[in-house]
Amino acid sequence: MSDNGLVLRRRYDKLLVEVYETRDDMGRSAAEQGSKRILEVLEEKGSARLIFAAAPSANEFLANLCQVKEIDWSKITVFHMDEYIGLPTGAPQLFSNFLKRAIFDKVNPGTVHLIDSTNDPEKECQRYADLLNEAPIDIVFMGIGENGHLAFNDPPVADFNDPFDVKIVELDEVCRNQQVNDGCFATIDDVPTHAITLTIPRLLRSDRQFCIVPGPTKTAAVSKTLYGPISTECPASVLRNQENCILFLDKAAYGKEV
Repeated sequence: MSDNGLVLRRRYDKLLVEVYETRDDMGRSAAEQGSKRILEVLEEKGSARLIFAAAPSANEFLANLCQVKEIDWSKITVFHMDEYIGLPTGAPQLFSNFLKRAIFDKVNPGTVHLIDSTNDPEKECQRYADLLNEAPIDIVFMGIGENGHLAFNDPPVADFNDPFDVKIVELDEVCRNQQVNDGCFATIDDVPTHAITLTIPRLLRSDRQFCIVPGPTKTAAVSKTLYGPISTECPASVLRNQENCILFLDKAAYGKEV
């Protein structure tokens, strides 16, 4: 085992996969590599545009990223990947509020673009897509859901050739149950049924992707991602076509002997 806890590094088709001994090792290394790329972009361009997923699975990564003092966050514009429809503005479960607590209020990015779930959903999709398309996206920090989703692109609504950049989706039962499993809601009845999400082509139309996936509840989705067909039945399987993506796993998520 290496000093940073890395136990396996290999490609699955084009996708680079790194497996770490523990969840902490995984989060620390993802933050180290992610911050290195942020600094490179700032050096090359003078500014950076980043998209963040919001989920408890990102906790270790976000905590470590906040500690990187070399990053000039005043030169960075941030977005997030998805948002519930129907929750009140102050609801702690809103992904915008999660990211404010976990990172944005700690590092104070120069520009923060949040999805406004109180706006008319169709108008909000267009507003947010326009903001995303003002300039290229440099890095997406993402995860994989228990049903293999990327953002809220669940299997029934995922489209690898989606004509939209941002759209309204209905959440499937596995996705809604995950929110209960993550401790975000008490029961599935409390979980909103619809959300606004960035689409898969919009997420992958970025220069780099860092995908961070810990824990045993993700093992089945990771297996389908790495070994199943590249299909919307497991939306994350499309990552195997991405040569500029790194998938960070802990041993629990990887699920195989290493």
